Amino acid sequence: MNKALIALAFGGLAIGMTEFTMMGILPDIAKDLQITIPEASNLIGLYALGVVVGAPTLVAFSGKYSPRNILLFLMLLFFVFNGIFAIAPNKVLLLTSRFISGFPHGAFFGVGSVVAARLAKPGKEAQAISIMFTGMTIANLAGVPLGTYIGHHYSWRITYGVISLLGLITFLAIYFWMPKMEASKTNNVLKQISYFVRWDAWLMVAVIAIGTGGLFAWISYIAPLVTDVSNIPENRVPLIMILVGLGMFFGNILGGKLADSISPSKAVIIGFISMATCLFVLFFIAHNTYLAYPMAFITGMISFSIGSPLQMMLINNAKGAETFAAAAGQASFNIGNTLGAYLGAIPITLGYAYNYPSLVGVVMASMGAILAYIFWRKVVRPKMNI
Repeated sequence: MNKALIALAFGGLAIGMTEFTMMGILPDIAKDLQITIPEASNLIGLYALGVVVGAPTLVAFSGKYSPRNILLFLMLLFFVFNGIFAIAPNKVLLLTSRFISGFPHGAFFGVGSVVAARLAKPGKEAQAISIMFTGMTIANLAGVPLGTYIGHHYSWRITYGVISLLGLITFLAIYFWMPKMEASKTNNVLKQISYFVRWDAWLMVAVIAIGTGGLFAWISYIAPLVTDVSNIPENRVPLIMILVGLGMFFGNILGGKLADSISPSKAVIIGFISMATCLFVLFFIAHNTYLAYPMAFITGMISFSIGSPLQMMLINNAKGAETFAAAAGQASFNIGNTLGAYLGAIPITLGYAYNYPSLVGVVMASMGAILAYIFWRKVVRPKMNI
């Protein structure tokens, strides 16, 4: 396997851990900071806001630099601010560092997606991108459960110290394994930003931001869902996270192959419909302790099968502004993160059980499927002369 793709996968691992570990240790952070779980979930939204701000900003102003140098800078930023978050002595520095630690996320996957597609063989672009996202799935398979275990039994600060070190490891992997690539001579700020003059660009933002919110309405509250509703012991939450991560691992591979086989847009439509169906079933069977384990795997697999197809939809629809579009896609993904966590908290604050956020996820995933279908009808199909 191409070592450059492995370096990108390391980045996916580090970023996946900093984003998704928060869900598994949310009760521990809430207890340590002496706040409620819905209040602690603001750290999820704050990170996502950092992604939204950082992704288009960093990509737009880094176009004149080589992809390798951009990726090195992003992982250095990741290493520093996750480290500060781990040792922050007061609330202001804690919130600020969490916000800034989200800056590299979207830009890394934006630049990394384009680099992976350039390194891939013709017709294998989505699968190459899925290798980068494999790092994120491994994060959910092994890294997040490990981080959750450390957070439960020792301290969430140790968890984020480890995550910071992973950023440094990624920096070194990119430095030694990533080939030097020339910066795009046609890449400039105005050309990149002009992508968002188009109406179909905003439709893609809506597809991602609303549709992927279904995933986050569920996973943001997975720890209290399985302990309070499914009656699973707290010490088995890491096992649940392993099953979610294993599902995401296979879902990521499935999504890449499906996108290359039937087209990215059709793969996304199928993915969102499947997600909505799965979350609907989950709502009704969440009280069953034994079914909670297979459903963690199934929901993770279905929910994460849309990652690579969405990235390919963006890249295919943004000729000349692929990097900016892919980064903006990650920003949109994290708008979905914020929307899912925020809207999912509403039934909880109203006194409903922790399986009710799944119904919020059903609505958001269904809307994502509808919007993706509109995109296919109005944008993709006309280009195919169907």
